[in-house]
Amino acid sequence: MPPKRNPSLFVQILDLFLMELTNWRWSWPTIILNSTVTPILGIVALGSFAQGTGQEAQVYILIGNLVMSLMFGNLGNVSSRFTYMRFAGTLDYYATLPIRREALILATVVSFFLLSLPSLLVSLGFGVFYLQLPLKFNPLVLLVIPLCVLPLSGVGAIIGTYVRTPEESGSLSLLFTMVMLFIGPVLIPASRLPEIVLLLGHLSPATYAADALRQTLLPTDITQKLLIDIVVLLGFSLFTFYLVGRKVNWRQQ
Repeated sequence: MPPKRNPSLFVQILDLFLMELTNWRWSWPTIILNSTVTPILGIVALGSFAQGTGQEAQVYILIGNLVMSLMFGNLGNVSSRFTYMRFAGTLDYYATLPIRREALILATVVSFFLLSLPSLLVSLGFGVFYLQLPLKFNPLVLLVIPLCVLPLSGVGAIIGTYVRTPEESGSLSLLFTMVMLFIGPVLIPASRLPEIVLLLGHLSPATYAADALRQTLLPTDITQKLLIDIVVLLGFSLFTFYLVGRKVNWRQQ
């Protein structure tokens, strides 16, 4: 009898994705509500201070809060999920299965991304209405939005796997979010940031995500920089998943 082959990577991701969705079958309304409230409050608070400062500042407020929801909201969700799985013994269970760690992370990310889509649409619609901004969808936004989620998902898995306590996971995720948001023109226009911050911003995937969203969601000219943004976001994603392959080894936990 020939040896039984392990399921393909696609089958692993699909099975784990369905398992993740099953975990949230009772709590998904709370997840959607929480992921909607934060960007809306951010838009209202920052938009109130930005009244009379011109459309540029309002554009950055809208896009910055969308980046915060897509990139850093999912970072926090993945880190908290892996923290729970680690301390609850779920990672030990997954270690007994013929699955790859990348499949588990992708399934977790995709499930949270799917749950974040309603809040993304609500936040975008509210922001356009509240800040009175024009909106124009470019088809490339369908590629940009997933790329805003992937670059830091691996970081969330690493945080959740190696923290000493669940509380430490939340603190590290929040610290990482604040640093990445404010070391580049994400929430604040580049013209109002010091040169050192702009230079550091080139190291943050949030900078490229914000620029890509501004070009694909608002009626601005598409430039060659969009291609650079997409390539960099893809590079960040591949690099973090490479780190996951080297650092996240639950079979040695």
